[in-house]
Amino acid sequence: MKQRIWTDTVPRRQEKSQAAKDIKRAAERRNVALPARLMWKDHRGTTRFAAAVTRDVSEFGVYVEMQSVVSIPLYRIVQFQLERDVPDSDLIPASLRQGRILSAVYRVSPPTQNGGRQGFALRLMVDPKGYTMPVHAALSA
Repeated sequence: MKQRIWTDTVPRRQEKSQAAKDIKRAAERRNVALPARLMWKDHRGTTRFAAAVTRDVSEFGVYVEMQSVVSIPLYRIVQFQLERDVPDSDLIPASLRQGRILSAVYRVSPPTQNGGRQGFALRLMVDPKGYTMPVHAALSA
């Protein structure tokens, strides 16, 4: 028989400690709209491509909105790259300037009924030293 605990009071919301408030992101996030491209293999092994636009970027991740609705499942490995005609800028993190980068889909935002685009949050496969993992090395592992 399950035992249940009942209280007559509503639990108070815990206040965040000063240390929790002072935690900063590992890398600065920048709002930048840049044309990009994703490449992945679908469940049948067919290579797929899709055009995207970045919405925010950091050294370790990027959020993209798709030009059209695509089917990429959560945790799928994709290759991300900025389009070749994107000018070099200090706004673009160093990890994104190196060409194709392996990344993993960790959040999927479906398109909204009022016309919002489908979006994907990607975690870039960057080692702790800040260098990107070469595509050919990761695929052969």
